[in-house]
Amino acid sequence: MKPHQIGTIGLELAELDHILSSRSPIELSKDAIAAVKRCHAYLRERLKKSDAPIYGVNTGFGALADTSIPKDKLAQLQKNLVMSHACGTGDPVPAEIVRAMLILKVQNMAFGHSAVAIGTVQRYIDMHNADMLPVVFERGSLGASGDLAPLAHLALPLIGLGEVMLKGKRMKTAKALKQLGWEPLELGPKEGLALLNGTQFMCAFASLLTLKANRLAHMADVIAAMSLDAFDGRMEPFNPSVHAVRPHPGQAVVAGHIRELLKGSAIAKRAKKHVQDPYSFRCVPQVHGASRDAIAYVERVVERELESVTDNPTVFEDEDLIVSAGNFHGQPLALALDFLAIALAEFGSISERRTYKLLSGQRELPAFLVAHPGLNSGFMIPQYASASLVSANKQRCMPNSVDTIDSSNGQEDHVSMGAAAAIKTWQVAEDVERILAIELFTAAQALEFRKPLKSSKAIESVHASFRKHVPFVEEDVVMHDLMEEALEFVRSSDLLIG
Repeated sequence: MKPHQIGTIGLELAELDHILSSRSPIELSKDAIAAVKRCHAYLRERLKKSDAPIYGVNTGFGALADTSIPKDKLAQLQKNLVMSHACGTGDPVPAEIVRAMLILKVQNMAFGHSAVAIGTVQRYIDMHNADMLPVVFERGSLGASGDLAPLAHLALPLIGLGEVMLKGKRMKTAKALKQLGWEPLELGPKEGLALLNGTQFMCAFASLLTLKANRLAHMADVIAAMSLDAFDGRMEPFNPSVHAVRPHPGQAVVAGHIRELLKGSAIAKRAKKHVQDPYSFRCVPQVHGASRDAIAYVERVVERELESVTDNPTVFEDEDLIVSAGNFHGQPLALALDFLAIALAEFGSISERRTYKLLSGQRELPAFLVAHPGLNSGFMIPQYASASLVSANKQRCMPNSVDTIDSSNGQEDHVSMGAAAAIKTWQVAEDVERILAIELFTAAQALEFRKPLKSSKAIESVHASFRKHVPFVEEDVVMHDLMEEALEFVRSSDLLIG
């Protein structure tokens, strides 16, 4: 497979998605190689000419920034930095996040403002291409100087320390290096700092979450459309004229999507006895649409971050300038991730309400969607499970970005908590998948009771595909097993996309 080139203009989200989904190898473009070499050479020459303090290059870090480091200790300084900051704790993050972190750290250094050696960048590239993923832990980052602890664990294998997953097998880095025939690197001036400063932990989560959020938005519409027909809902709330007079873009997109999904449905066309539907059906365009608009905002933030240099200090060799500033601060991502958590949670909240209505025994549907309720509990308890997930997501949606805590003896006195926002938003997204799977499980059951009337071709196609994995429930069975099948369908089915 031809390697994907990492250049000096940043990645697009679609490019990152392609690299991750295709497992494409990566390499530096010619312009990136030249930029990295120029910046590295500039710092080397500057250190030869002057002993003037440069933060993190010949000084200590954080609250120790005023401590001067002698030239013969500069390499040890960088190694000490990586080792001392590897303070992650908790569970390891998913492999797909670590893979994205490697790509994003390579991209950050490829801009040519980090003053790292080309061999250091190449080692991250080699690790990615060899499927050698550092073991990185969920907890430990304040999102202040970026993601110090997670990025330290990402960097440990460069110096032969820590643990890695080599082709899916966890082992000590030393063993993996021996298998691959690689030697540990010796970090030069500023390299440890460049490796540790940055937002690549937050940004990896934010990137994958944005991709997942767009997929969940589409699935939420498809599943809502099935529920609408199963509940014998009305189509008037999706009339384009309604949405033209309240021109939020996401709202119009969702209304159009529902109309297209239910085009030709015999159930939708038949005369209705009821005048209105509950809000969870009638207001799908407004609720789903608002979440879509929020996701679009988050996507713009993520796209900008993918084009950003976020380590520190920033080196501008063409201006003979090294600036210690704050591009590592995670506030842009922290705010966006908090917003994304709320937007995703709302898909789950309204989904659970539709599930609840489908079980209510209204509109010619049997209570709890079984022929003999009482003897059978039917779909009573899947709704309980959905409600518990919705409640957990509500609790998670307290914004992390409004919190801060002093660190580094008060030098880092305002932090973003962006890493915590990333982790909780990942949990929200996973539970929204489960909630939507329970709604699909329930809606597919309810739709069976509308026979011989049929829904649209699109919805009947999704229903038929779902039935290959999850059967109609005649009487009580172990529902967990069927719920897990429904979840796997939601996670993997291409029928729900595009």
